[in-house]
Amino acid sequence: MANVQSFVNNPYQENTYILFDETGECVIIDPGMETASEQNAVVNFIRNNNLKPVLLLNTHCHIDHVLGNKFIFDQYGLKPKFHEGELPLLEAVSAYAPSMGIRYELSPVPDEFLPETGSISFGNTTLHLIFAPGHSPAHLCFYDEVGNLLIGGDVLFRGSIGRSDLPGGNFSQLIDNIEQKLFRLPGDCVVYPGHGPETTIEYEKMTNPFLN
Repeated sequence: MANVQSFVNNPYQENTYILFDETGECVIIDPGMETASEQNAVVNFIRNNNLKPVLLLNTHCHIDHVLGNKFIFDQYGLKPKFHEGELPLLEAVSAYAPSMGIRYELSPVPDEFLPETGSISFGNTTLHLIFAPGHSPAHLCFYDEVGNLLIGGDVLFRGSIGRSDLPGGNFSQLIDNIEQKLFRLPGDCVVYPGHGPETTIEYEKMTNPFLN
């Protein structure tokens, strides 16, 4: 069963996640580290817990979720994995980062892309892929069925949902994916979002003002 460690990074207060299990292998998801202190926090956690990074995953490729891709590649030799439909977003980051005052080191491109369905594994842990575009064109969520937890990116937040007014966004598609895919997960599934505190599927079903 996977353990979850989160780090809040960059001006967008993005959540970077490390998932690790009893084997010591770990996966880094959405590395948003911008500053040296943010980078050190992640590296020190990995070192102090004797973890071995084996995967770098991006739920999607907006700037706040990929700022640390190059750093993780330099540290651990890992290229990111994400859905191919996110590649235009990644390629656009270098053009708009300077206008936002953000120093961006060019992310490597995946050797292989993730599909819409299926799974990806590390250690004794399997993460099931949930294709949930709407915030971005090819957004993926990662579900650990054994641990009953979801790394949800910018799809569903505590009391809110992802923006759909950015390029490639689609409000009705976002709502449909939440209701048809995420809301079919167990009610006590813990959702770890791309921003803000964790929540549960049941809590959002009952209280989220954007959803029926």
